[in-house]
Amino acid sequence: MLAVKSTSRAATDRRWCEKVTVSFANTGGTAARSGTVTFGTHIIGSLGIDWATIRSAAALPAPIAAGATRSGTWTVCVDAWRVPLGMHIETRDVSVGWK
Repeated sequence: MLAVKSTSRAATDRRWCEKVTVSFANTGGTAARSGTVTFGTHIIGSLGIDWATIRSAAALPAPIAAGATRSGTWTVCVDAWRVPLGMHIETRDVSVGWK
């Protein structure tokens, strides 16, 4: 069983991108050899209104041995036109699928 253990976000110099670091824990009995990390990035308006959620995916930092934890960092971006001045993004949702 592979699970998201923790996530952290850091701003970049572009308001439509951020660095997302995710730690994974493999609590199963076999290695996770491949998979996908899916990010749900929310576009937040200047008044705090959540206008949209954009999904994107990246390859899992595999293999992750049984009983091990492993981290990866991705630059997650949405189209620049989706984030006008005064708005920002927050990658709040992270899920993982593995083989």
